[in-house]
Amino acid sequence: MNPWNLAGALLAVVTGALLPLQALINAHLGQRTSGALFASFASFLIGTLALGVALLVTRTPLPALQQTAGVPSWAWLGGVIGALFVVSATVLVPRLGAAALICLAVFGQLVASLVLDHYGVLHAPKPVDAVRIAGAALVALGALMVVRPWQSS
Repeated sequence: MNPWNLAGALLAVVTGALLPLQALINAHLGQRTSGALFASFASFLIGTLALGVALLVTRTPLPALQQTAGVPSWAWLGGVIGALFVVSATVLVPRLGAAALICLAVFGQLVASLVLDHYGVLHAPKPVDAVRIAGAALVALGALMVVRPWQSS
């Protein structure tokens, strides 16, 4: 495997490993303050400040106004989707647990990714085949085994 691909895969695993911790931290902050919406706002505010520092440290130039004006309006929705995930995770992790939340989120990501890849949304199509469907089914089975909806808590 190419060293850059290996480093990228490792970064993806480490980042993924931090997501349940983020959800637990935000849930704790929400329980100790005025709720999930405030905790999510605080998370995004601190994250925004951290990214601002990173922009300054790396001396990344800001885009020109005419460059941002040419961006389609839907391209700005990533932050809204991120906010929805953070608020949902903050609300759901105390009810479902971190493992169940992440399993269900990963299953949702996988299904949506297969559909988006298949139809080539924003990139060249990558058709769904039997092996990819089998992989999604295994993830679904794994999520079911972790969530155990048949068991009362």
